[in-house]
Amino acid sequence: MNQEIRNLKPRALWNFFADLNAVPRASKKEEKIRRFMVDFGKSLNLETLEDEIGNVIIKKPASKGMENRKTVILQSHLDMVHQKNDDTDFDFDTQGIEMEVDGDWVMAKGTTLGADNGLGVASIMAILASQDIEHPPIEALFTIDEETGMTGAQQLDGSLLNGKILLNLDTEDDDEIGIGCAGGVDVTAHRTYDLENIDDDDFYGMKISVKGLKGGHSGMEIHKGLGNSNKILARLLTSVESKFRIAEFEGGGLRNAIPREAWAKIVVKNEDVAEIERAIEAKAWDIKKEFNEVDPKLQILIDAKVTAPDKSLSEKDTEDFLSLIKNLHNGVYKMSENMPGLVEASNNVAKIELKEGKAEIENLTRSSIESTKDEVSQLLEEAFSKAGFTTELSGSYPGWQPNPNSEILKLLENLYLEMFSHKPNVVACHAGLECGILGERIPGLDMISFGPTILGAHSPDEKVSISSTQKFWKYLLNILEKIPNK
Repeated sequence: MNQEIRNLKPRALWNFFADLNAVPRASKKEEKIRRFMVDFGKSLNLETLEDEIGNVIIKKPASKGMENRKTVILQSHLDMVHQKNDDTDFDFDTQGIEMEVDGDWVMAKGTTLGADNGLGVASIMAILASQDIEHPPIEALFTIDEETGMTGAQQLDGSLLNGKILLNLDTEDDDEIGIGCAGGVDVTAHRTYDLENIDDDDFYGMKISVKGLKGGHSGMEIHKGLGNSNKILARLLTSVESKFRIAEFEGGGLRNAIPREAWAKIVVKNEDVAEIERAIEAKAWDIKKEFNEVDPKLQILIDAKVTAPDKSLSEKDTEDFLSLIKNLHNGVYKMSENMPGLVEASNNVAKIELKEGKAEIENLTRSSIESTKDEVSQLLEEAFSKAGFTTELSGSYPGWQPNPNSEILKLLENLYLEMFSHKPNVVACHAGLECGILGERIPGLDMISFGPTILGAHSPDEKVSISSTQKFWKYLLNILEKIPNK
């Protein structure tokens, strides 16, 4: 129950998190949460601004005696990824997230939790509302639409901010200090097929479904080899030698989430149903063994002899469509040569929809190097072009180049060692943080990213550690106390 969350410590942080999770805040649907934040700032009698794109800025003067410290921008994004399990009855547009405590973890009931990046937002709110936390001058920046394009950061009115240190609270491992991230670009392909009529009574429909995959963050977890439902379904269907036609294909949801579920409806002749069913079951067995370690709950379901659709792709178009999906690059493309263990470039075949002859395939390509990002997107464009698709590139954003000589990095490293008796992991990540964009919008920023431990972001398995949140909170407050003078 959410009341159980409100009793956790630090209570101010968890109460603001519960308040946030009562407000729908999908990407590109942030009207309610924006109004919530503006009302919050004004209720504290703090200077509250909203720029043209919808980012909210709340400014708080320094604590007594800290007026001469450098101004700090505390930054988190307002939107969250809305994902739910297939068997969960939930309306994100009208319902608040239902949370529960399981040992050291807070999670949601069948949906994403919104700890990404709600824990960061709630932490900033607790600092703004506090009367006894020592801090330098603060500019709280709450951006919109981070999860589906970073348009808030890209169109930020940087003239509204004067801070020279930016603390981004959007990292998901409390042992890490982020000093760099990947850029990204949306690659979207379209095609319309000429359909064939299904007139013969000897045809049946079959529905093949892939379910039970973990999914997850298409940047932070792309290296784990997790199953992609779109790719698995295409592999299943291309393993069938008997002739069939595809009528519909649907899989995935958001670009930044590894797709967990997919299904296709195919049209087969009556005499081929049993043979196709056997072929799919045999391939399904092989694929389940392949993913047994990383995705042990994978399910492949066959619903045979359902009513056949009136129209479908031709056999040739079916073969070409499935071959395209099967062969599209998905997962890690290249590892970094400069930072061991860091993914340099990847692609997520995130969402596929084929209905009434109209096909759309959505990808998110990421890279910390612009030239490699271009290389992967061009590779996809060539594959789509050969298959008769038109391709659109949109929403491109830059990566964040590490600055190992950063003053704020040295402060955080030394303080972390002092507080926790071991060194933090100073890393660049393969996720798309807003820091690279914000550094362009506000020149001269010294930037760093950190946060509590969150697992399964962008999936209904998302959960945040309570003890890690307490550790992060103490660390954040100590950082604010030790911000250097101007």
